[in-house]
Amino acid sequence: MRFLLDDERMERAMGVLLRFGVVLASTAVLAGLLFYLQDHGGKPVQFHDFKAYNFDLRHGSGLFSGSPRGNAAAIIELGIILLIATPVARVVFAVVAFAMERDRLYTAISLAVLAVLVYSLLHAS
Repeated sequence: MRFLLDDERMERAMGVLLRFGVVLASTAVLAGLLFYLQDHGGKPVQFHDFKAYNFDLRHGSGLFSGSPRGNAAAIIELGIILLIATPVARVVFAVVAFAMERDRLYTAISLAVLAVLVYSLLHAS
């Protein structure tokens, strides 16, 4: 017995994937916002100068070690990464689904789109 995805089931599965990713990402950003307001909500706002915070969130170690401890910036950054990863996961799903349907043209196109996405994410300045 061969498992095939028809177009309707594939569209529904992709829709569920996109909704789940967006809800998960927005929940993480909202949780980070609540932690940030808990830590900094009562402080007076300094409008005349901007002080950038130097968080070590560019690397996975700083991001994933700060999230469980309640570091607001790390949780917000994790939510943004999840939001960026959602359409990438959709393209990966499309590659797998088209490969299972043995549709070589759309598999190749999806792989090319995935290659461009991965390249742009890894070589961003």
